[in-house]
Amino acid sequence: MAAGEQDWKPGSFTKNFSWGPPANGLLELYESIRIGFDGKMEDVPREVFRQRVSQSGHSEYIPINFFLFNKSKNGVDHLIADDLVFQALTAAHTANFDRLALFALNFSYVGRWTGADAAQRRPALWANNYVSEKVAGEYGWSTKRISANDIQRFVEGNSRYKAKSARKLSTNLKYIYDIGHLSDFSSKRVERWWVDALFLALDRLIEDRELDGEHVPSERYGSLLTGSSFAQVAGARSLEKDLATKHLVTLYAACGGRERFSDEHVRERTELKIPDVQWFAANDNRPQGAVHPSNPRILKTIPRACAMLAKYAGFDVIDADELEAFDLQGFIRAHTQRALTRLKDANVTPTMSVEELMRLTRDK
Repeated sequence: MAAGEQDWKPGSFTKNFSWGPPANGLLELYESIRIGFDGKMEDVPREVFRQRVSQSGHSEYIPINFFLFNKSKNGVDHLIADDLVFQALTAAHTANFDRLALFALNFSYVGRWTGADAAQRRPALWANNYVSEKVAGEYGWSTKRISANDIQRFVEGNSRYKAKSARKLSTNLKYIYDIGHLSDFSSKRVERWWVDALFLALDRLIEDRELDGEHVPSERYGSLLTGSSFAQVAGARSLEKDLATKHLVTLYAACGGRERFSDEHVRERTELKIPDVQWFAANDNRPQGAVHPSNPRILKTIPRACAMLAKYAGFDVIDADELEAFDLQGFIRAHTQRALTRLKDANVTPTMSVEELMRLTRDK
């Protein structure tokens, strides 16, 4: 069923739920994911996740019904380990996680599970359409125009909304948008959370197609992303983001899609793609960073095992320590210096110094 034809059923999003003080952002969701997956990047049975989270005193239904992706494996409902889970398990809670989680809510692909009706496969289409049509389309990402009243008018004015009331949904959504930093989506720059969101979008889109028995070949990843609402709900559009998208889709495909989280699959893929390079398992399992030389803002955290595949895709790789304290300007300076050195070694005399080139490329 096309997204535009599906009913909008708010479900448990209209219930009272506690997200803690506003200063905590979406820490409640972050901690629920860490507890539910028990710190492991492995798909987990839905009931096991629920038990772990409920026993800890955290909210269980909002994460599994609106933020995570569900699929059946051997007749058992599971929650998949995708990039949202990866960020929760491998990094400290920051505003970047909150922005990524908001993207997951607005993108609204959560799969299906036993007993779920068709509308629960994309349970927040009311949020997806509000952001696409109003925030991105009409407001040009001026998030100051968002209010609970505005959200309520939007959903109640649409015949697809199937609920007696929209007030609780509207106040809940506005609150989450506030504490999750939706206002930051107005930036046209490539940022870390946006890069993660692109990978998460592909994780969800491919898994969603596979629910219907459709295998998506890697050469179709770009068109699959373009045909989705990714660009509408992932923040303000820009040429920089459009150019970055091509590089990131290449990286995603090179690393093997969601199989990037399997060391065994990555090892086999590395040996196939780069037979002259010996793959080895590192003692340090912290994620590394893949940076595209054309734009160091295109920085993606990847499993350490994917390092050689990232290099094969044209990315530079930085280790975990450098990733944690990544210095954008320092990285640009180092690359500029190396480029000038190569020119001098080739007997080409540069007309600008590193400092002059930095002034040209530095943010205004």
